[in-house]
Amino acid sequence: MIRFKLILCCLLSGATLTVEAAPKRAPKAKPAPLPAAVQTQLEGRLGERMNACIRQRVMSEDELSLVAPFKQRDEKELWQSEFWGKWTLGAVGSYRYNRDPELLAKITRGVQAILATQSPDGYIGNYAPDAQLGGWDVWGRKYTMLGLLAYYDLTGDKKSLEGAVKLADHLLTQIPAQKSIVRAGYYRGMPPSSVLVPMVMLYNRTMDSRYLDFAKYIVSEWETPDGPQLVSKALADVPVAERFPSHGSAQAWWSWENGQKAYEMMSCYDGLLGLYALTRNADYLKAAEKSVRNIIDEEINIAGSGSADECFYHGRRMQTTPAYSMMETCVTMTWMQLCGHLLELTHDPLYADQIERTVYNALLAALKGDGSQIAKYSPLEGVRSPGGPQCGMHVNCCNMNGPRAFAMIPELMATCAADTLFVNLYGESVSKVPLAGGEVILRQQTNYPEQGSVELTVNPRKSREFAVAVRIPAWSKITMVTVNGQAVADVRPGSYLTVSRTWKEGDKIALNFDMRGRLTELNGYQAIERGPVVLARDTRLGEGFVDETCVVQTSGGYVELMPVTDKPAGVWMAFSAPMKLGTDTEGRAAGIVQVPLCDFASAGNTWHPAVRYRVWLRRTFDPISDPWVE
Repeated sequence: MIRFKLILCCLLSGATLTVEAAPKRAPKAKPAPLPAAVQTQLEGRLGERMNACIRQRVMSEDELSLVAPFKQRDEKELWQSEFWGKWTLGAVGSYRYNRDPELLAKITRGVQAILATQSPDGYIGNYAPDAQLGGWDVWGRKYTMLGLLAYYDLTGDKKSLEGAVKLADHLLTQIPAQKSIVRAGYYRGMPPSSVLVPMVMLYNRTMDSRYLDFAKYIVSEWETPDGPQLVSKALADVPVAERFPSHGSAQAWWSWENGQKAYEMMSCYDGLLGLYALTRNADYLKAAEKSVRNIIDEEINIAGSGSADECFYHGRRMQTTPAYSMMETCVTMTWMQLCGHLLELTHDPLYADQIERTVYNALLAALKGDGSQIAKYSPLEGVRSPGGPQCGMHVNCCNMNGPRAFAMIPELMATCAADTLFVNLYGESVSKVPLAGGEVILRQQTNYPEQGSVELTVNPRKSREFAVAVRIPAWSKITMVTVNGQAVADVRPGSYLTVSRTWKEGDKIALNFDMRGRLTELNGYQAIERGPVVLARDTRLGEGFVDETCVVQTSGGYVELMPVTDKPAGVWMAFSAPMKLGTDTEGRAAGIVQVPLCDFASAGNTWHPAVRYRVWLRRTFDPISDPWVE
């Protein structure tokens, strides 16, 4: 998020980003000034989960063990070299949040250790010389650059910037001289060409035109016959699941030919948005937005994530059918990141709605109850379990990437542009917002989404005029908003309600959202949502077995949910819904029973194989009233 704020700050201020000739090495001047960021402290459930992730996942990692593979340059195909960069990005984001000196010391040790592995030609990696530019080599270099740049932005340490510059310069001697970027890795070159992200960042921090030229080269290679054609296919409305499909065998699926890989594709679009912010090439923004819209319409499931076996597969329509390896946490993180950057560029509440769904469902579900593990996959039914170790190491990609997603939450709660404060996400929190005319303290008092009421206290340093834009979720069909007790009109779902006035210390905005239970039906199955949260059956809650067929009862088009107070340990929210259970019309199913459900994030969060859960409940067929299928 920080790199986008740098570009947007220049654009909003009217400053020009001039492409000039630059020295071959990192500049000796002070670090490029980053705009002041909103600082948010999370409380309540989000704060507890954030702290657990930092304490149990980020702090527990041995940063030096992640550097060890870089000292043994004998790899030919695996991805050990991504782990250090991913952990560092999550750790830097965590440190920005909690300012723990012990965490900063861990990050610093890791940076110093990784720089000590850099060879004279600039290479940092673990690939054998004859295997470089193959497998996941360039992908790993991308994450090393990102980790070094994140540390530079945090501390101003010039050695880390110099290390990133040398690493990039070495890559520029190899590509395109030895190989096209789209042939330097798997999945039609999407993993290696996502190095576009740090190349844009390097240009912003050095003003060296070579990095901007290389970024443009990458995008041009996308449109070659070998490339993933991420711009042209998006502009032509080709679904992300149909770009270069590979079916029929594992060999075809896990190969260069498959152009459906979700995480890597979205990483490329993330880089394209950075290039758009520099060039203002409208096709870049349009391609990203069209692809994201297709992902929303065709891929993102009810829990706010997508993919099966890590690829796009028309997952939204297929989500009632159990699939292998659903909802990779790396996909969840990158989806949040991509939507977050689009939100910064466009202020379209659609992207905030998507982030909210993802945070309160897929992301929170991925973190084990005690915070010790982050799941690699989070299916909509079954049991939760840890992902196995990868590449002969003790970690996997999602354990390293998950903290990056948690670190985005405080960055996205409240944001600002010029003299407008945007409230994007809701939850107990305090935000310091650096508006153009002076800092504003925003306090959210709420137990949202357990309840639908949120009270915002706006505290400017001095009374003055500015705008506060509060997001009205698309799912909240009836929302009441008051400012200092006075009702506000024209409150529309799926929009920002902007209130411009002279704000003084202690002014309050009260919001009451529509928390009625909503029934979604798909493919003969039913699911219940309440606010931003999807509910699930869990064996710990009792009342029958979770796979039993049922008919959820509605009244006026909504499900009447009743709070459940006697909850098992580790369950955040629980409600009961009226249902007819099973197929036995002579027994219990002849009447309506209250069936307990919990929030998806709590479902199965003991990670015990005996605890089974499910979101989609198979609907019992009624031959009297249901239409027959011919």
